[in-house]
This record gives sequence, C-alpha cells and structure tokens, in this order.
Amino acid sequence: MPQDPTERRVVVTGPPRSGRRRALGYYRPRTEIDEQTTLGHTYVRSLMRSQLRAALAVFTVLVLLIGPLPLFFAATRTGGLEWAVLGFGLYPPLILLARWYVRRAERNEKDFVRLVEDR
Repeated sequence: MPQDPTERRVVVTGPPRSGRRRALGYYRPRTEIDEQTTLGHTYVRSLMRSQLRAALAVFTVLVLLIGPLPLFFAATRTGGLEWAVLGFGLYPPLILLARWYVRRAERNEKDFVRLVEDR
C-alpha cells in the first residue's frame, strides 16, 4: 500500500531549550524563592534587612533633626522664629531625606531583582 503523495512529513522545530544548564546543576534564585526553600528565605531576608537599614538610618536622622526642636523653641521664646524654623528650615531637609530614602529603597530592590534574575 503506497503512501498518499499529498501527505508528507513535516519537521517541527522550536527555540533551543536550556535543558543543558539544569542538567549541570544550575539553579535559579527565583525558583528558590517561589518554592520557599531556606536559600530563598535567605534571599528575601537580605532584601528586608537592607530595607530595614535604610529605614533605621532615616529614623535616626529624623530623631536628631526633630528631637531637639522643642528644647530650641523653649529656649528662644519668640513667636516668629518657631514658624520660620518649621516652615523654611525643616521642610527642605525632610524632602531631601525622603528623596534619599526612596532612591535607596529602589536601589535595594533593583539589586535584589538583579540577583534573582541572574543578570
């Protein structure tokens, strides 16, 4: 029984698979995090620690910046100076501190993503 000439074999190809990397013992940190292994927990904990360090640094600067203000206001006893210090002397450092914190937090997250994505 001869084959029908209209039916012919088709070769199906696709992109090369990365099976060789896994066969050699390659692992991805993302899978470690998804599977909640001890190593994945360590990766996430390192991100949390770096974010906590940045937050504690901001908190320390805030305490040193705002903490002495009541003593300063009690020592000066002038009505206009308090408003000038609060309005013009306090907001610029707070804005700079907030910008620093946001940039530091984003840099920590980018470093974490770069570590997890293996780039």
